[in-house]
Amino acid sequence: MTEMTLGKALTAGLQQAMRDDDKVVIMGEDIGKLGGVFRITDGLLDEFGAERVMDTPLAESGIVGMAVGLAFRGYRPVVEIQFDGFVYPAFDQIVSQVAKLHYRTQGRVKMPITIRIPWAGGIGAAEHHSESPEAYFVHTAGLRVIAVSNPQDAYRCLRQAIASDDPVIFFEPKRLYHHKGEVDLDAPLADAPPMGLAHVVREGTDATLISYGAMLTTALDAAAAAEDEGISLEVIDLRSLSPVDYDTVSASVRKTGRVVVAHEASREAGVAAEVIASITEDCFHWLESAPLRVTGHDIPYPPAKLEKFHLPDLDRILDAVDRVLDRPNSLTEVER
Repeated sequence: MTEMTLGKALTAGLQQAMRDDDKVVIMGEDIGKLGGVFRITDGLLDEFGAERVMDTPLAESGIVGMAVGLAFRGYRPVVEIQFDGFVYPAFDQIVSQVAKLHYRTQGRVKMPITIRIPWAGGIGAAEHHSESPEAYFVHTAGLRVIAVSNPQDAYRCLRQAIASDDPVIFFEPKRLYHHKGEVDLDAPLADAPPMGLAHVVREGTDATLISYGAMLTTALDAAAAAEDEGISLEVIDLRSLSPVDYDTVSASVRKTGRVVVAHEASREAGVAAEVIASITEDCFHWLESAPLRVTGHDIPYPPAKLEKFHLPDLDRILDAVDRVLDRPNSLTEVER
């Protein structure tokens, strides 16, 4: 096991994938000589050369369009979108081509494209640099959507995404790039659990708390704080947002009878809404209270000085836990 940051784990995953398969090529804005704005691709140009590590113009639609052409020719392109809010110019390519070509050609054409997106808030960035667009892609049939929360998953899931014949939207929580953890660099990929499985990060009995990406850290902090009050929370890291591992989720909810889902993205039609709808359909007779969601507000992402009021925090999650457990909470205080 090797201790490394999440960012370095991603670098190691890219490096290993490129060593394993010479059809893996990476492309994006400033990923070559600069090594990417977050230095995730640092050093790869020196090892693999400019034919496999390609600096591109500032044109996301062109970058993804080129990836489609390379996939047609048998390559496995890995695209870096420099920031989450920059993905929208490529939306037509992703939704109209990347997601549909395998289906539309009855399986004759594969789209083994991995689209890496530094994602979500918490770093005090400028406009269009802290968005959470995952629901758009979850709603798009034909895409796998992955959101990692720790260095081990970053290393393993990125390699699995690149090896997959399906197109993968790969969200990387930028505020966790410098968080450290143990990574097994030598474990065979064939022996690893599938990237589509959720992970029960912390077992509990009183309520299930579901999250993903950087918000998982807040969820774990909430579980630790709740334990001080005698409340046992089971914390699940979804990891895969499409498809969702509902076997793991439902097993937990049937055990606890209560569920809270937390994410940074806006509330309206977000991932939490879909997860809760599916839980209600599958686990209705086991639920002891209405499922709740704790999310970002339904506004454009705010200026950096205000983002702490936008991102779900410990207090908001614990208040939702109190509500599903029918404990005193912000709503009961207002009623008084």
